[in-house]
Amino acid sequence: MLKSKVTRPKEFRYRGYTLEELQKMTLEELANVLNTRERRKIKRGFTEQELKLLRKLKKKGSARTHCRDMVILPEMVGKVVFVHNGKDFVRVEIKPEMIGHRLGEFAQTTKFEKHSGPGVGATRSSKFVPLK
Repeated sequence: MLKSKVTRPKEFRYRGYTLEELQKMTLEELANVLNTRERRKIKRGFTEQELKLLRKLKKKGSARTHCRDMVILPEMVGKVVFVHNGKDFVRVEIKPEMIGHRLGEFAQTTKFEKHSGPGVGATRSSKFVPLK
């Protein structure tokens, strides 16, 4: 007889810690859990713009920012941040999987361009397209 296996949604964990445990940590404790680059950024302290962003997120739940190098902290989970990509602001909804990354990673500055075959005005050498 086959037993049916019950699958439950996998609980989020970051390096062995649940989201609730991460949110209860102080910045110093959190810095020891993060990667070296993010740890160094937190230990050096946040800039005035980054502190202003954190205050806005606590107060409103959403904010617009140019701080693409801001480390995503557990207290930011569930909030909406509009990150500037050089032209306009891109909506980024913070999820638990984003902890430890930078805001700029989720607002692409360049658009992926896929080129098709040669068109009108193409050079002689680029007009050749193999039949295969």
